[in-house]
Amino acid sequence: MTHDWSPSPWGRRLSRSPDWRLRRVDDRFELTVDGQVYSLAVSASNAWRVQSGPVWSTLSIAIEDGDLRLGGLAAAPARELEALWAASAHAHQQDQQLGGANDALARIRDWLDKVDHAQELADAQQRWFTLEQQQALLDARPRLTLDGDALWAIFDDPTLRPQLHGAPAAIEDDLQRWTEDWEAQWASRNEAHFQQERSAVAPLLAQVERRPLSEEQTRAVLSFESRMLLVAAAGSGKTSTMVAKAAYAVQRGLMAPDQIVMLAFNKEAATELQQRTAAAFQRLGLPAGEVNACTFHALGRQIIGKVTGRMPEVPSWAVDAAQGFDQLADIIDRLKDRSLHFRTQWDMFRLVFARDLPPQGEATPADGWDSDGNRYVRTLRGERVGNIEECVIADWLFYNGVDYTNEPHPVLDTGTDTWQPGCADFFYPGTTLYHVHHADGSGDSTPLHARSRDAVQLRTTAAQLRNGDLFDALAEALTAHGLELDPNPDRELPAEGAKPMPDSDLIGLLRTFISHAKSNGLTPADLAERLRELPEDRFKHRYRLFLELATPILHAWDDALAAENAIDFEDMLNQAAEYLEQGRYQAPYLLVMADEFQDASRARARLCKALVQAPGRHLFAVGDDWQSINRFAGADVSVMTGFTETFGPSQVLQLSQTFRCPQALCDASSRFISKNPAQIAKQVRSATPAQGPVLQAFQVASRDRLQDAIYQYLQRLQQQLQSGAIAPGRNGRLSVFVLGRYNADRAYLPAHWTQRFGAQLELSFLTAHRAKGAEADIVILPSMLERSFPSARADDPVLGLAMPHADTYPLSEERRLFYVALTRARRSVAMFTVQGKRSPFLNELVHDGAVEITATTGEPIREQACPVCDGGVIVQRSGPYGEFVSCSSFPRCQYKPRQAATATALR
Repeated sequence: MTHDWSPSPWGRRLSRSPDWRLRRVDDRFELTVDGQVYSLAVSASNAWRVQSGPVWSTLSIAIEDGDLRLGGLAAAPARELEALWAASAHAHQQDQQLGGANDALARIRDWLDKVDHAQELADAQQRWFTLEQQQALLDARPRLTLDGDALWAIFDDPTLRPQLHGAPAAIEDDLQRWTEDWEAQWASRNEAHFQQERSAVAPLLAQVERRPLSEEQTRAVLSFESRMLLVAAAGSGKTSTMVAKAAYAVQRGLMAPDQIVMLAFNKEAATELQQRTAAAFQRLGLPAGEVNACTFHALGRQIIGKVTGRMPEVPSWAVDAAQGFDQLADIIDRLKDRSLHFRTQWDMFRLVFARDLPPQGEATPADGWDSDGNRYVRTLRGERVGNIEECVIADWLFYNGVDYTNEPHPVLDTGTDTWQPGCADFFYPGTTLYHVHHADGSGDSTPLHARSRDAVQLRTTAAQLRNGDLFDALAEALTAHGLELDPNPDRELPAEGAKPMPDSDLIGLLRTFISHAKSNGLTPADLAERLRELPEDRFKHRYRLFLELATPILHAWDDALAAENAIDFEDMLNQAAEYLEQGRYQAPYLLVMADEFQDASRARARLCKALVQAPGRHLFAVGDDWQSINRFAGADVSVMTGFTETFGPSQVLQLSQTFRCPQALCDASSRFISKNPAQIAKQVRSATPAQGPVLQAFQVASRDRLQDAIYQYLQRLQQQLQSGAIAPGRNGRLSVFVLGRYNADRAYLPAHWTQRFGAQLELSFLTAHRAKGAEADIVILPSMLERSFPSARADDPVLGLAMPHADTYPLSEERRLFYVALTRARRSVAMFTVQGKRSPFLNELVHDGAVEITATTGEPIREQACPVCDGGVIVQRSGPYGEFVSCSSFPRCQYKPRQAATATALR
């Protein structure tokens, strides 16, 4: 074959091409053009192009300085050159494919060797193959230039297969393993390991607790993931599972006892864990003395002490609530003495901005209802105004000593045939200033009702009030009209006026705010950023005023700690976590267990994450998001519901079998709590047989009859015990919890109950919060009343700047608290309510068919629901003109049926 190409003399002349010659030398071309020599690889086919003409062809060659156009090449040599380039390109492509395939196969073999080594090591040590190990291998999996299909295509080509490195059978095996679903394979391997371990430690599973472990508990114990969340239903034996997991780890040599720590939320829970672990280890003949069960704070203090060489001091005022309040009050008094601005802002917030505004479009909270059914809010001066926006303006004027008159102008909403806030007219005696405020955010279309032609008109909107511009504009207008602002917190209030926020309430609010801010590791800059991120329909001016108070108080609180060379509990967690994150302390724990994880704060979660940041550490978090009820104390349920996002690849298991509540109670409580879609779904199954009615609800005519109704219920229990109709509880008596929403519900307990029932009944009063983790045969809920349970007392929204973001589902935390109350019972729950004042939670259970409301004698309640409002019923009332019937929500609901039509229903 010719390996030399050049133009014919005629061709070169006719094409006016320079003198050129192309020669192939091995795998390169040498091109000489007018004495200049260029060298190009034969495989560089994209650098060559032949353009065929009628007689002569032109050769285009790309070089660094541009394209060379060389003409005069005859057709036959041109075709020969094109064929050479095509063959060279194909051969080069095959060489590249083979090179890429052999490189890929080498990298695949190297990765598979790592996989085999890791798996063989886990098998030899009889250990779980953790998600941490799996993820490390997946992260190390090489990225290849050829995908699996391309590699198989090369392997299946008989002309290329011989040129691959390695025996064909070995190559085929490597490719098959490379394209496997490794996560499924590792899951299968772990399942086989689980089955082997279950047989190997059968005696431990049967003896570690009072009863043999269930299948779910066994799986949670033997599955030894690097990060595991155990979602444990109420009464499902989570503590037994934690104790058994520690025993299993020690018995199988996975770790020593002193490499295990159990973290609890209070000393009582930590003590119980320690005692139950010691008892279980003693039964099994294991050394338990070194297993550490402690609170999060105790561990944090130990870590700080080991890093600094001195155990940190926590002053009593940072622990005791009453002392903490006094300390904060002293700090605030000193700030008032030093700064007139701080004192003014403090009093302004208490008197004018104590109440938040609802988001735009939501109903205004009411102080009461007029006789015609319209809601009202009362100002400091005693007026009844239609919404909080008017009230804030009026109170600001009163605080600043400005005389005013106010005339509201409601607007009829034709869609609902109800009067809605429209605009409010403020007049300032002695001036020509006329002020219209549009509470609904409308523009300037509302007609003015000025009292004189020379009136100067000031218009303000809801948006201006919410961002604070309104007060600057109003102050400027008032000053321009000769009115002097005179802020005075001590101005005498009319007897009928609204009561300002007491200093004590604002101090308590700030103490809670500081605790949340520090627990969540939020600096003043973080808090300011959260303020900026608030939606524009929020009362940002109020939040800004609050931060102006909170920021110097927070600094002064920290200064007070520093003055005593001390820290508080929130700092203790964050500082310990920081030492771990920075590597200043290496925790000795290979297994970290966290109890009640649904109540973990961000600071607790951070400490847990730092404790297991080194490879080979295990986090076992146990909790139930359905029982997350401590947001007020810093709990962030998203730490649990978003466990994987916080801690990385994790295994989530469930304990869905309860040993406490009968199935009917499980079904009713689960249906109730599961209406919140943001929670982890589970199907609770019971191993406890029912004993008598599971849910009962009794209604009385008035609140003052509740105590007697509860007395009658306890008396019936006593009689049933004496007659043998019901069996006693575990200690020979029937345990009864009376669970109140607040401590004030203790008043519903019958007087002298101990003398009357103490021999047969073990009666205790607890709040629903305090009952968490406890159980009794019978649970009594004494005040299932509207605005009582669920509570009408909402957290101040300003705490949202420092608190975890709450669920958007209505009353989500109150619903979880009610679920906790229901699931304390081993046998039955008895709820008590009042006619016309039923709790919406109780109404929901009735609507779901879970319970029927009866009189205390057991007779079904027959009453007529109000056809106008939601939740009201028709009741008999007494007035100045005699007996009448109306909705129980009167005067909020104005419905009054004719007496004859309801006489039968009320009997």
